[in-house]
Amino acid sequence: MTYRCFDVKIENNIAHIQLNRGDELNTMVPEFWRELPEIVRDIDANAKARAIVLSSTGKHFSAGMDLSVFTGGQSVGTSAAASKDERGRVRANLRQSVLDIQDTFNVLERARMPVLIAIQGGCVGGAVDMASACDCRYATEDAFFVIQEINLGMTADVGTFPRLCHLLPQGYLRELAYSGRRLPARRALELGLVNEIFATQEAMLAHVMSVARDVAEKSPLAVHGSKVMINYARDHTIADGLDYIATWQAGMYNPESDMRESFVARQEKRAPEFPDLLPLRKGLGA
Repeated sequence: MTYRCFDVKIENNIAHIQLNRGDELNTMVPEFWRELPEIVRDIDANAKARAIVLSSTGKHFSAGMDLSVFTGGQSVGTSAAASKDERGRVRANLRQSVLDIQDTFNVLERARMPVLIAIQGGCVGGAVDMASACDCRYATEDAFFVIQEINLGMTADVGTFPRLCHLLPQGYLRELAYSGRRLPARRALELGLVNEIFATQEAMLAHVMSVARDVAEKSPLAVHGSKVMINYARDHTIADGLDYIATWQAGMYNPESDMRESFVARQEKRAPEFPDLLPLRKGLGA
C-alpha cells in the first residue's frame, strides 16, 4: 500500500517504517495521524513482524505538527462553524479530538512487539511525543529534542508529559517544558532518554537494525510479555507488578514450547526457531 507520509518494508521479521517527506521536514500533516496507526495496527494485529523500527529521511527527523492540522478544520471545536454551537458540547468534542490524536502514538506502546526509533537532526513537538512512546530511542550526534508547544503558546498534550516524566529527571524535564530550549543528543544520552548516539545516520540505522534482529530471534511471546510487564511496572507499584507477572505466567508460561526449543537449540548448536504470535481476531464471531 502507498502512503503519503511513510514507506513501509517488512523483511526478516522486522518492519521498517520510515517517514518519507524529508524535503518538507516530515511535518505531521493530517494524513500522518491516519496512516501511522493504520500501519502499526496492521503489523501488530496480523503479527507481520517481531520488531518495528521507526526512522526518517532528510536533515531532520520531524518538525512536528503541521500547521494545516490547526488551520484546515482538523482540530475539532476550533473552526468558525463550531463557534455557533453550545460551548460545553464543542469543548467535549475538542477533548475527544485530542484523545484521538493521542491514540496515534498509543499504538506504538500497545503494539505486541518492541518499537525502536532512530532520530537524526531535529525531533520537535509532536515528534517528541512519538519518540517517548517507543521502547528504545537512538540518535545521531547532531540530533536535538524540543518541547515546541511552549514556544507556540500551548501546553503539550499528545503524550510528552505522561511519558517523559518516567524518562527524564523532573527538574530537567520542567526546564525543557517551561523554556522550550533544545535538548542536545549528548545530554539526552547522559540523562538516559536515548540509548546511544552515533556520528552518522547510516551508523545509527545499522545499529538499530542489529538490535531489531536480536529481538526478532527471541521468542515473540516472551518479548511480548516483557513489554507488557515493563509498561505495567512503570504505571503501578512493585506489589502490583509482582502480582501481575504471577498472573501472566500462570496463563502464558509453557515450558514445553519456546523454553524447550531454546534448550534443544542450544544443545544442537543452532539458532532456535520460535513460532510467530497469532494474528488477533476481530469481533466476537471471528
